[in-house]
Amino acid sequence: MLIVAVALGLNLLVVGQFLHNRARSNAETELEHEVVKFHKFSSRGRDPNTGQHFDNAESLIHSYLDNAVPEQDESLFEIVDGRVKHRSRRTVPAHLDRQREVVRQAATATRTEKHETQANGDTVLYAAVPVSVEGDSSDTTLVIVESLAADQAEAAQIVRIIALASTAALIIAGVISWFVAGRILAPLRQVRRTAESISESDLTRRIDITPNVRDDVARLAVTFNGMLDRLERAFQAERAFMDDAAHELRTPLTVVRGHLELMGDDAAERAETTELVLEEIGRMNRIVNDLLILAAAEQPDFLSPSETDLTELVRGALSRASALAERDWVVSETAHTVVWADEQRLTQALAQLASNAVQHTDSGDTISIGSAIEGNEVVLTVADTGTGVPDELKETVFDRFSQGTEHSANGAGLGLAIVASIAAAHNGHVQVTDSPGGGATFVLAFPARYPDTGTGAPRQVRDPDTAAGPHDTAAHPDDTADDTTTSWEST
Repeated sequence: MLIVAVALGLNLLVVGQFLHNRARSNAETELEHEVVKFHKFSSRGRDPNTGQHFDNAESLIHSYLDNAVPEQDESLFEIVDGRVKHRSRRTVPAHLDRQREVVRQAATATRTEKHETQANGDTVLYAAVPVSVEGDSSDTTLVIVESLAADQAEAAQIVRIIALASTAALIIAGVISWFVAGRILAPLRQVRRTAESISESDLTRRIDITPNVRDDVARLAVTFNGMLDRLERAFQAERAFMDDAAHELRTPLTVVRGHLELMGDDAAERAETTELVLEEIGRMNRIVNDLLILAAAEQPDFLSPSETDLTELVRGALSRASALAERDWVVSETAHTVVWADEQRLTQALAQLASNAVQHTDSGDTISIGSAIEGNEVVLTVADTGTGVPDELKETVFDRFSQGTEHSANGAGLGLAIVASIAAAHNGHVQVTDSPGGGATFVLAFPARYPDTGTGAPRQVRDPDTAAGPHDTAAHPDDTADDTTTSWEST
């Protein structure tokens, strides 16, 4: 409103100045026009009424005053030898003939002169035109007067009308803007009130959004509601995580405390209790390590990507996993391709999947690890011929502290959650399906990124065991691993 008011005020100043300048210009033009008319009249040298030559300057001016029709804001008078004699017959707008200084200055003019003066507070322009006739020795002057009073009054009236119209428009625009701004800012006030009402214990409040509204404020409200949804899910996941973690850590602590309180003096009993306590402490240590890994997965530096040979990745994971238990370990397939990924984290994920497969298989079952490029995705698989995963658990098996079957009773239920976190860190996903013939197949897939080779194509690596194709199948760990006795500890 202030900006518009200033703009309107400047507009009034410009318009007013323009109108006053135009009034002055019109008066100057009319004054010049009247001087030219008199010179044309005097150049004829004859009285238009009698046809006789003018004997003196006074008769010339008297004849001109009788024939001239002054404009409304115009007057004429004659000065002879310093005294005013004849005047135009109509009412004059400004009586300059009564101002001695004007009369004196006009009487002494030797050529046509134009001056400006004030009369009754109005600006007046006048021209003093010396008149001479041959044979006449008198000092005669014709004074033509143009008053700006009427034009300036009209200009002032126009400015007043514009000012009143601008003020009315400003008030109307202000009232309309008040309501429009109120409606526009209403969602912002609701955002503020909603933000003030949100607390750690209540994240359910949302901003009401008018349907079919697509302005910036509505989009801000949608974004704010989306942020609240993410915060609510994050807080719920955090509460569930803390509850589950407290429960998982409370159990071994209770076991340790109970056995220590009941421990007697017998040496064998002390040894048995000590062994049990150490097992529970080791279990708690594994839980804490897994929790630290899951917490680190939320950090931007969780991954350290580098050039990763998928063939070496699979063979290295198989070599380490084969030390877990007596199983028929095989490589299902390998993609002889180098990708840009975190080799250590992917090895950790395959190891977790292999450890999970061991828990759900028996001696003589087959566990296979493989890699492939499908479309624009890297696909890592760990398949087994064990008991499989029930359909009702396939959606929750990757949740934290999820222990689906009795085979998982000794674990904390964090291994598959770590796998899901590693997949998510690579912008990928993990899922479980049924293996053909029984068992489970865990699939970790993520978008393939290739190191820059300068050719725009992924770099292929040669299979050291065969040159028959891009994949080798059913390789036994004794044929693919350099050292099957490598010590490995499951996270």
